[in-house]
Amino acid sequence: MVRMSAEERRESVIRAATTEFATGGYYGTSTEAIAKRVGVSQPYLFRLFPGKKAIFLATVERCMADVIRTFEEAAKGLEGEEARQSMANAYTRLIAERPEQLLMQMQMYVTVAAAEQAGDHELGESVRAGWMRLWDTVHLPLGAEVDDTTTFMAYGMLINCLVAMGFPPGHRVWEGLYPSARIKGRLEK
Repeated sequence: MVRMSAEERRESVIRAATTEFATGGYYGTSTEAIAKRVGVSQPYLFRLFPGKKAIFLATVERCMADVIRTFEEAAKGLEGEEARQSMANAYTRLIAERPEQLLMQMQMYVTVAAAEQAGDHELGESVRAGWMRLWDTVHLPLGAEVDDTTTFMAYGMLINCLVAMGFPPGHRVWEGLYPSARIKGRLEK
């Protein structure tokens, strides 16, 4: 049997942590649950990451990087309306095919709010930095107009909330979204 390298184990921890944090949140997820999902002991987990917060931060970074990569790939060689439609469609596919991505994003925002309230600003700084990278990724392809970027990001957050609340495709709440973001059955199971 081939042994995994430490980097491969770190990757498996991030994947497992994404699933665990997405469903249990930061405060409701134990490192024991993450270790169990990966198939390692907690002491080994702490050799890879110094603690739960480090695991969460690595998971946040991966989540944001995945969304950024999705937008970059979708907008490659496109501008304006074509870029917007392509990025909207790509993001809709991402959250339809990998719902843990959406849930992880929602957990990130809730965790930041709770941590900030408790005086811990490290999580917020990380998530805000990721959000700004995301903003910058869509800003230029959309034409570098602040209003267009704001509208695109606002629609994305609305989509996140509607999907997280379980509004099915075809529900009247989707009618106000631009056509490429309307889901059109993509989230039907």
